[in-house]
Amino acid sequence: MGVVQIVFSPTGGTKKVADVITSEWGQPVRTVDLSDAEADFDSVSLEKGDVAVIAVPSFGGRVPAPATERLKKIHGNQAFAVLVCVYGNRAYEDTLVELSDAAQESGFQVAAGIAAIAEHSIMHQYAAGRPDENDQKELREFAAKIWKKIEENKGEMAAPSLPGNRPYKKAGGGGMVPKADKNCIGCGLCASICPVQAISKEDPTVTDSSKCISCMRCVARCPQKARKLNSVMVSAAALAMKKVCSVRKDNELFI
Repeated sequence: MGVVQIVFSPTGGTKKVADVITSEWGQPVRTVDLSDAEADFDSVSLEKGDVAVIAVPSFGGRVPAPATERLKKIHGNQAFAVLVCVYGNRAYEDTLVELSDAAQESGFQVAAGIAAIAEHSIMHQYAAGRPDENDQKELREFAAKIWKKIEENKGEMAAPSLPGNRPYKKAGGGGMVPKADKNCIGCGLCASICPVQAISKEDPTVTDSSKCISCMRCVARCPQKARKLNSVMVSAAALAMKKVCSVRKDNELFI
C-alpha cells in the first residue's frame, strides 16, 4: 500500500494540511505537484490499494480549473482517495463535490473527504496562522479514522456523502492580478513557478490577466517582495468579507 500526495498548493497552505494528514500514517509519501504547468500528468499511475491524498484550495467555492484538468489526466486505477479541500475561513461551497467527481472520473475510489482551514492567501488576517496546533491535532485524528476505515474495507468502498451542489456554482473570474513594482530585478522566478504560465519569461513585469488565477504564488515566492496586489482592492475585499470570515470555522470530516 503506497501513499501519494496529489496536491495543488500555490502558497503552501494546502500542502501543509496534506503533510499533517499523511504524517499520521507513518508511510513513505510520493508527491505529485498539480501546480507544475510542465509536468506530464498522463504518465502518473497509481495501483489498487494505494492511498492518495488529493488536496486543493477552494477558489471561490470551486476547485481551481488547472487542478481539475490535471487530476483528470492521472490514472487512479481504483486507488483510495482522501479528498482535502482547504479554504481561508470563508466557505468551500461546491469544492468537495467537484473534486470527488474529478477523482472518480480518473478512476479513484473516494474513501473520505476533509474540509480544512488555512490562512487566507490574499487577506492574511483571516485564519492567520492556521492550521494551528489545534487544527493539526484534529487533522491527525481525522487521518487515524480514515486509515482505520481503509484497513477495514480493502475491497470496494462506498463513497461518503459530501456537501455541495451539482451543477456547481458558477466559477468566478480571474480576480486580482498581482503586478511587479520597482523592486523587480527581472530574475524570472515568478514566471518559472507560475502554475498557469501567466507571467512572461522574457519580461516578468508582464502578466496575462486572462490566464492569471490569482493563486498568489508569485507574491509569496518573490525574493524581492516585488509583486503586489492593488491595496485598495484588497482592503475593499477584506471589508466585504469581514463578517463571514471573522468567526473561527472548524475543520470537517466526511467518512
